[in-house]
Amino acid sequence: MAAPGQQRVAAIDCGTNSLRLLIADIDPARTELADVQRRMEIVRLGEGVDATGRLASAALARTFAMLEEYARAIDDSGARAVRLVATSATRDASNADEFATGVKRILGVDPEVISGAEEARLSFSGATAELGRGTVTGQPSPPFLVVDIGGGSTEFVLGGPDANSSGGLSAISVDVGCVRLTERHLHGDPPTKEQIAAATRDSDVALTAVADAVPVASAQTLVGLAGSVTTLTAVALNLAQYDPARIHHARLSAARVHEVTVGLLGMDHEHRAAISVIHPGRVDVIGAGALILDRIMRRFGFEEMVASEHDILDGIAWSIVTGARAPRPR
Repeated sequence: MAAPGQQRVAAIDCGTNSLRLLIADIDPARTELADVQRRMEIVRLGEGVDATGRLASAALARTFAMLEEYARAIDDSGARAVRLVATSATRDASNADEFATGVKRILGVDPEVISGAEEARLSFSGATAELGRGTVTGQPSPPFLVVDIGGGSTEFVLGGPDANSSGGLSAISVDVGCVRLTERHLHGDPPTKEQIAAATRDSDVALTAVADAVPVASAQTLVGLAGSVTTLTAVALNLAQYDPARIHHARLSAARVHEVTVGLLGMDHEHRAAISVIHPGRVDVIGAGALILDRIMRRFGFEEMVASEHDILDGIAWSIVTGARAPRPR
């Protein structure tokens, strides 16, 4: 159980591609979050949503089966409050009520289908808590541009270390993500030059919208989040196995990001699958995720990216404490 002064909470991030759980002990007075359990499973809830506008029955079944496992873990941990946040896939789906009914049945809480702006705020909160407290050696300089590359969308949020609490954030969500771009364009094995060019055009159109909405030029540090970024970082660091401790706050040059992106897009499925640090559920979409990151760095002139293992999931956990979420029904 949580120690005195701590609150044990459970946060679930249900994205287009992955379903993630964080059970954590939070000490609000010390501004500290300690992992109890952190899990990630690929359920591909958003499979086909871009084309059909609906959550597929098989995708819902996969998601509910994993939520049953997560519910047991939460019960065993003694966590007293739960928040499940659903992002791009359920924003786009006409049958989101089926998803909501299943979540309520399994977890006893309603899912919160949040806006892109709220998604960005939570991502910023989770990613910059340590950066804002001066606990990182060779501290990256604010303002931070936090980029969360998801399956269906990518969130951009700009602010300083205290901006989240003061409201001084600038944010936008655009509809390019690793699953969406793969389903739209990257059909070859490996994808053709024409397919890559089409995905690049989609990304660049989205980045024009970002440039119009967010003063990116004022950012001093690019912070990259989520599975595409952390997986690319693991590949770039030549890790033999996925190691969150080595990935968290690792710095990659723009040249290295571009090199890895070109390599991933040039591989067929078999060769990507042979890279041990790429989760099987990301093998078919990692090229698109890498492409998005590469285009961001090239378009906005970032020479370096700081990778973060802490992201929207940590932001959700913090929000349970700061937002005084109701206890989970027993």
